[in-house]
Amino acid sequence: MISFDNVFFSYGKKTLVLSGFSLRIEKGNRICLLGPSGKGKTTILRMALGLLKPDRGLVSIREGAVPSAVFQEDRLIPWRTVLDNVLLFSDDEGKARQMLCDLGLENALTSLPSELSGGMKRRTSLARALCHRFDYLVLDEPFTGLDEATKQSCIDIADQELAGRTLLFSTHDIREAHALNAKIITLS
Repeated sequence: MISFDNVFFSYGKKTLVLSGFSLRIEKGNRICLLGPSGKGKTTILRMALGLLKPDRGLVSIREGAVPSAVFQEDRLIPWRTVLDNVLLFSDDEGKARQMLCDLGLENALTSLPSELSGGMKRRTSLARALCHRFDYLVLDEPFTGLDEATKQSCIDIADQELAGRTLLFSTHDIREAHALNAKIITLS
């Protein structure tokens, strides 16, 4: 579904982030990128979404494959309600409402992002990604800022929604990788 073949990438002339990186992700695989900050996790995720191109090497994404994503930043539209933010990527209002309720946001459907806590914004971003009709899901530290019980609930919901679809995500918490049954790729 997604392959990285001998990929090199740098920011500017001095900051080499990826050097000969290769990875093949088949349909239905779950891959977790682990490693310290600055080692290329977000860069790889952005390439998997087609948002960055390598300096050298090749990134291939199966033609017609539809991604969905949660970025490190929540990227919510400030003048749209929680429900409207999710409906930007879904035409199924019933599913959007149910997803938001499942994620504990039933009392925030008509709230604006400025009225939400950080954890509520994070869950809204996750709901938006999971309500989109996707072939592969890209998550960049998706559970940051969530308490343990909420994090586990979000992981369970994401796991259920993935059902045979591809996952590529990054985290600093190896327990998240294990909870999502992901193969761990350590970047160093």
